[in-house]
Amino acid sequence: MSWQQRIDEACKQRRAAGLWRERHPVSLRGGSQIEIAGKRYLNFSSNDYLGLSQHPELTTAWQHGVVRYGAGAGASTHVTGYYHLQADFERQLADWLGYSRALLFSSGFAANQAVIAALMASGDRILADRLMHASLLEAAALSPASLRRFAHNQPPALERLLALPCSGETLVVSEGIFSMDGDSAPLVNLQHLTRQHQGWLLIDDAHGIGVLGEGGRGSCWQQQIQPDLLVVTFGKAFGVSGAAVLCSQALAEYLLQFCRHLIYSTAMPPAQIYALQTALKLVQHGDEYRQRLQHNIRYFRQQATRLPGRLMDSDSAIQPWLIGDDTATLALAAALRERGCWVGAIRPPTVPAGSARLRITLSAAHGEREIDCLLEALGDATG
Repeated sequence: MSWQQRIDEACKQRRAAGLWRERHPVSLRGGSQIEIAGKRYLNFSSNDYLGLSQHPELTTAWQHGVVRYGAGAGASTHVTGYYHLQADFERQLADWLGYSRALLFSSGFAANQAVIAALMASGDRILADRLMHASLLEAAALSPASLRRFAHNQPPALERLLALPCSGETLVVSEGIFSMDGDSAPLVNLQHLTRQHQGWLLIDDAHGIGVLGEGGRGSCWQQQIQPDLLVVTFGKAFGVSGAAVLCSQALAEYLLQFCRHLIYSTAMPPAQIYALQTALKLVQHGDEYRQRLQHNIRYFRQQATRLPGRLMDSDSAIQPWLIGDDTATLALAAALRERGCWVGAIRPPTVPAGSARLRITLSAAHGEREIDCLLEALGDATG
């Protein structure tokens, strides 16, 4: 089979299975609304949980950063792309989250891939929650270490894997809040078991940082643990983009020597870091946004109990509406768009087969009237 035949057949099969993905160019986005193909929708598919991406202080900071530092870093951090601004922000993050060091990356995906690639060797093992994010699962599968997955949020299942012999090191991996189910990991139990077996714990808190814990410090702070590696991202509650790895002084120095993602990638633009410093301040003093978000979550769940359908168990901004069938999920998402609500239809391989769902995400930018519009649209489309 030629390359073209292989490509054509793969695309044909994906369309036939109802798993075809499409991108929709966005013309305008502001607060709780989005404009696509000339039409305005209420946006219930963004990860902008605190609504900060449109905050005037944040947008102004980015503008000032561009004027002062230019549009790009010009090189990797190992050449001339490491600005004092980045060093300052890394120190601020480390102090805020209680770590010795923080290292910036272009994205959470890149950070997760980088850590796995630099750390794991033959004979090591990675024990990951079965619903772990694709960035970590892919990195684990490509690494020389072995990968075993334990039942979602089940410490006894992890304990059984930890009891098996291993000739090398053990890295246990989980998310703080899971991106597709919206539930929280039992972090205290995971850390206890990992330390009991002399392993290291990595937590990806992309969906918890900024939202949970004192001052928005995230899932680990809320559950009073400190994993060996903490990955936080800035494309969700922070309203910008990029990521950071929090770790010990020794591990940070090791990553700077052996992490190819840092050595060979152009550094984050200093203007972006300038904006991130403002985003950090907004998050740290953002109790009002967090309270509004929690109110919206409670309000949506209370009102949704009146509707037919299965709302999954989640106390986070991620509210999955389980459907199961891929085609039916696409049809429901299309019906909601006809009623002015934009909601993502999530299907395999992003979620396990048979668990297709609408991924409804709430934000502090939403008001009760907008949530009522979504609930009414859901009622009309499912009734």
